[in-house]
Amino acid sequence: MISKNQIKHLRSLELKKFRDMHGVFVAEGPKVVNELKGHFELVELIEGEDADRVSFLDTPQHLFAVFKKAAETPIPSPHDQLMLALDDIQNPGNLGTIIRLADWFGIEHIICSRGCADIYNPKVVQATMGALARVHIHETDLTQTITDLQAKGHFPIYGTFLDGDNIYQTTLQPHGLIIMGNEGHGISNAVAAKVTHRLLIPNYPQGRETSESLNVAIATAIVCSEFRRR
Repeated sequence: MISKNQIKHLRSLELKKFRDMHGVFVAEGPKVVNELKGHFELVELIEGEDADRVSFLDTPQHLFAVFKKAAETPIPSPHDQLMLALDDIQNPGNLGTIIRLADWFGIEHIICSRGCADIYNPKVVQATMGALARVHIHETDLTQTITDLQAKGHFPIYGTFLDGDNIYQTTLQPHGLIIMGNEGHGISNAVAAKVTHRLLIPNYPQGRETSESLNVAIATAIVCSEFRRR
């Protein structure tokens, strides 16, 4: 049985400052934990009733693991592959779902602005369903990073806007950067200035009164699917 001090330490990892202090993150449940094994260094594995005592989930899954965070890696160029860039995605569930979507659609790199939710937030980790094992996340100053990548050569930069071109009628390249914006404010002005191709996901039928916007994770799924369909 784990001690009170162990419980206190493990429970503290729900907070970013303690995850950063120890350089670790938490994953729960057989599916997520087994996906991450072999890709991240396992620090601690707790099973059964002890796992349930420290769980962050409403419904504990009897397996609680602590992993070392991944080392930072260089950001590759979007000249020969499709990549995502996330501009201040705040909701952990949205961020985790987008990482999972990227994995499904074969997108191996995501650039996150520093205003995004922490990728190692337990809610993000759970929502990825193990996709963190295959998708590389780069947390950076997004505007500066795009500028640096552009200095190495031209590539298309796509963003979704209400005044963009219909995505279903627009030529899409198999490489480049797709930017998805904040849940409430969309893509920031500084990042929008970098976009070379403004896209619209039209509602149906066009002109009908409808919701103001799509959830960002759902919009990401639609956009990624259309790129891969071509």
